[in-house]
Amino acid sequence: MWDYLRLEVRRTLRDGRFVIGTVAMPVLMYLLFTNLGENSGDWKTASMVGMAAYGALGAALNTAGGVAEDRAIGWLRQLRITPMSPREVVIARALTGAVTVLPAIGAVMLAGGLVNGVRMDVWKWPVIALLLWLGSLPFTMLGLGNGYRMTSQAMGGVNMLCYLGLAVLGGLWFPVDLFPGWLQHVSAATPTNRFAQIGRSVADGHSPSLVALAVLTCWLVAFGSYAVVSYRRAAQTI
Repeated sequence: MWDYLRLEVRRTLRDGRFVIGTVAMPVLMYLLFTNLGENSGDWKTASMVGMAAYGALGAALNTAGGVAEDRAIGWLRQLRITPMSPREVVIARALTGAVTVLPAIGAVMLAGGLVNGVRMDVWKWPVIALLLWLGSLPFTMLGLGNGYRMTSQAMGGVNMLCYLGLAVLGGLWFPVDLFPGWLQHVSAATPTNRFAQIGRSVADGHSPSLVALAVLTCWLVAFGSYAVVSYRRAAQTI
């Protein structure tokens, strides 16, 4: 399983589309959004966390592309005859997604500290990065579910809809306070809103709220179940 994990991580990090879309793009968007007009230090910090979460979201969903390609070329069929169990295959894929979100998180946080002059207590930086890393797991499960269930063509459109829809609705680009009242209530139920919230809470000097953790856990269970069902369905057709 660990050899398979190393193979998938290397393959993902060598993909130029991954580097541009999930590492470079969030950094550029963060610098653009926070350097147009006058922006306070608090907004630069909050936006840094939001854009790091946005990059992590894209990297997590990116696992769908690899899974869909594997299905198309028959790689999943080859994996079925290896000593790895289906559970180990899914775990290795999930760990791949967990590893590949780290460059996206780190790049945005580096831009915040080195370019935008974001200043926080030293301990907050690794804690925020750790929380965003762990909080990205539900989105990795969503990506796996999409990849196992859909063709490469369909998956691309669905993944992009999930990526942009969850990012905007969850308030990763703009403050939720700018939303209409009814949309703020909808946003509060999204996993992306709570995902960014746990990092922003630490940046503000508070512990992540139990409500945010509970909402993320519920989405993890839901997306994890979706991934398992999708894998079983894919295994029956290859």
